[in-house]
Amino acid sequence: MSDFLLAIRRHGLRVGVTLVPLLFALLHATGTLHIGVIQTLDNIIYDARLRLTMPRTMDDRVVIVDIDEKSLAEIGRWPWSRDHVGTMLREILGRQGAAIVGFDVVFAEPDTSSGLAKLQQLAQTDLQGVQGFAEKVDSLRDRLDFDAAFARALSSQPVVLGYYFSSDRDGRRAGVLPQPVMNERSMAGRSARVTKWNGYGSNLAQFASAAPKAGFFNAITDDDGVVRSLPLIAEFEGRYYESLALAMFRHLLNSPVVEPGFPKDVVFARKYNNLESLILKADGQSIAIPVDDKAAALVPFRGNGGPSGGSFRYVPASDLVLGRLPEGNLKNRIVLVGTTAPGLLDLRVTPISEAYPGVETHANLISGMLDGKILVKPDYALGFEVVALIVSGLVLALGLPLLSASRAVLLSAFILVVLVGVNMWLYLGYGLALPLASSIVLAVLAFAMNMSFGYFVESRSKRELANLFGTYVPPELVDEMVKDPDSYSMKAENRELTVMFSDMRGFTKLSEKMDPVKLQDLLNRVFSRLSTIIRQQRGTIDKYMGDCVMAFWGAPVPANNHATLALLASMEMVHEITRINAEHKEIGLPEIGVGVGLNSGPMCVGDMGSDVRRSYTVIGDAVNLGSRLESLTRFYGVDIIVSEATRKQAEWSYWLELDRVRVKGKAEAVAIFSPLTKEESESQKSELRLWHQLLSAYRSQDWEQAELLLLNLERISAKKVLCSVYKERVAYRKSLPFDPSWDGTTDFETK
Repeated sequence: MSDFLLAIRRHGLRVGVTLVPLLFALLHATGTLHIGVIQTLDNIIYDARLRLTMPRTMDDRVVIVDIDEKSLAEIGRWPWSRDHVGTMLREILGRQGAAIVGFDVVFAEPDTSSGLAKLQQLAQTDLQGVQGFAEKVDSLRDRLDFDAAFARALSSQPVVLGYYFSSDRDGRRAGVLPQPVMNERSMAGRSARVTKWNGYGSNLAQFASAAPKAGFFNAITDDDGVVRSLPLIAEFEGRYYESLALAMFRHLLNSPVVEPGFPKDVVFARKYNNLESLILKADGQSIAIPVDDKAAALVPFRGNGGPSGGSFRYVPASDLVLGRLPEGNLKNRIVLVGTTAPGLLDLRVTPISEAYPGVETHANLISGMLDGKILVKPDYALGFEVVALIVSGLVLALGLPLLSASRAVLLSAFILVVLVGVNMWLYLGYGLALPLASSIVLAVLAFAMNMSFGYFVESRSKRELANLFGTYVPPELVDEMVKDPDSYSMKAENRELTVMFSDMRGFTKLSEKMDPVKLQDLLNRVFSRLSTIIRQQRGTIDKYMGDCVMAFWGAPVPANNHATLALLASMEMVHEITRINAEHKEIGLPEIGVGVGLNSGPMCVGDMGSDVRRSYTVIGDAVNLGSRLESLTRFYGVDIIVSEATRKQAEWSYWLELDRVRVKGKAEAVAIFSPLTKEESESQKSELRLWHQLLSAYRSQDWEQAELLLLNLERISAKKVLCSVYKERVAYRKSLPFDPSWDGTTDFETK
């Protein structure tokens, strides 16, 4: 009963720990506790999602007339003479036939380069004798007043001027504001979180009178300095003014009335009176443009910005001033006049680029309104975020403590996929930019804290398992066993395993020449390097016996590829001995060798021994055969001997068959092999073909053919020991009569 109560208490604690991230996420979502890293992550997610889903296609409906570096070099520094601007405007609307022109610049001061100044200079000269000079001055005055000429070019034309709002201590004001699109009465007593300003910089009165339609070109900069949205309306002294993009869009629709749209369903509204959309009404029809809680719209960027961005066509302003553009090239196009010149300071940091043309942000917004695709963070984003957090948080808090680590990963991954999937579905299908970072952080932290709590609790099981197996099993396998400790015990059982015996050659010679302490250090160093290889291949080291290492694969952690792992370890050990010999050569020590025997088969594995000393080991006939095979490596002159059973199970394709043998204590004969590398197999094709022919001739007692093949092999083979062994056998068997019962098996009576 006490264990049951302890389990209940532990589960409750784990649920409580997992709920902690939910609490902090809710505090952040509701604005009670601002967590900067979550907001930063939300911005990163939004920017990445925006870049990922951009259409990256050109909208040829909107053209940007660019006051670029080339135009400044040809026409002169900005601001240009109103004569040049008027010429450009007449070219755009007249010869080029554009539908509408919007200026992302402001004409707030008189033109100081006007021809009137030249006229005054002329008047100061001694021209009294010139007949009719006064009359000529009067006739030229109107032509030389560039501001007046520009005002005439604006008059009764589809032009939307630009201006800006400001907010400073003095509330400075310049120029003339256009008529507002809404006033306090339009709000019907409701309030809205619209951006408010106390100053402005607008166009000269004569321009504002000639072109009464105008829109502000302010942007909203987020806390990280990035422009992601543009306000559609702004409040100044209780009146509401429209942006440049909205003014141009309304002009294209024959200037419909603008009305505020408030949410009908206020369940998820942050503030009941908050603005939800701007409704354009005309001729019994209406268009709703969604806005966020600041009456702004997220910019639906089409792609990279600038003349080479591929989103909008850019035309150098100088080409229009100088009349170089073919006639009708801008026919029925929406034209925005702006600049990409760095010196004119209209490059902004956006999710797309750190130097994005400000004029193109308005172009993107106009394009989005034309397509009816305006991104928005709706007023009910808070409610959506809270619901998503509560649902996902409770599922994780209640579900994770009940699941294993692997299933906990799957549940957490499933929750993340659902959260991201729903968010993307609403974004792509409905243009809703809803918060996602808090939900992701919640899911990740809930999983991490659940696993951390489980780690501290389950570390006790790990210590118990380590105490049980740590003496015999590599720590890497102990870590794996801890994931399911109930599946492992020291109880003996029969399994299909692979055993390896590795003996160090030349050790006796070393021991005769070296100081015992140095010999011990050498032996420990060699064993450490070989043991590292065995562990890397997931082997369990059974014991060290003098200069011999015994290891096995497939227990206590099962491994279906135990034969392959044992073979790879053996081959790497041989290569490691080669590297050790190279080191010995440099310090004057004799070389050492290694002999490895591998066998696979059923073995009894478990904790065995006496009350005084016990060991997790393997026993059985298959183990004994592995030991016998190791002892045969010297006889056949190879480093590794593998039984037929291991060869069949190992995933390896290159072999040299050595013999068919019957070792002491075994009644059945076994074929034995030595592995080859791919390079050895390729380079020794002819030799291997002769070798297989020799084995066939030898086993069929065709001694003349065997002798001939041996003669050829001795000329080309590096396997001198093998050739010598079979040469002696052929000479001996040749003196005996033909034995029909003999199958070529060699009997070994020694261990």
